[in-house]
Amino acid sequence: MKREGRLQIYTGNGKGKTTAMLGLAVRAACSGMRVYIGQFLKGRDYSELLISERFPEITIEQFGTPDFLLPGRKPSPEDTRLAQKGLAAITGAMLSGDYDLVAGDEICVSVHLGLLSEELVLELASARPDSVELVLTGRYASRRMIEAADLVTEMLEVKHYYNVEKLQARRGIEN
Repeated sequence: MKREGRLQIYTGNGKGKTTAMLGLAVRAACSGMRVYIGQFLKGRDYSELLISERFPEITIEQFGTPDFLLPGRKPSPEDTRLAQKGLAAITGAMLSGDYDLVAGDEICVSVHLGLLSEELVLELASARPDSVELVLTGRYASRRMIEAADLVTEMLEVKHYYNVEKLQARRGIEN
């Protein structure tokens, strides 16, 4: 029997990884699929947190603190604890039989920062039931994660107005 669910990765330094995953989640929900999104490294109020109000087929949870992990800021024990909690949550959602699409938003960055091991994320991917589409997002997807995936899209920043105008994130557009 041909495997129906696939492993997708959206990575790269360009804008749009989370947005692409959210678009896929909305498309899936509009097709009657049930969706679980676990957001790693995010603990702020983002517009997409309201998605369940408009699409009850989509469950979204955050596993991060309100503080950004910018270059030079060492991850705290709380960052690690929340990342591990997030991995357990998306694993549980994926194996529950309750969801058709499961996403780990910014999970690739969590691996890059050492909050989660690459091995554990690869184990998650290999434990994926045939019926579940698994989507992993974030910069720095490892070579082994890319090799394990069925689809990889790399977002490439060609030009970004942040670099010129130094704008704050705009509600509904960037957050």
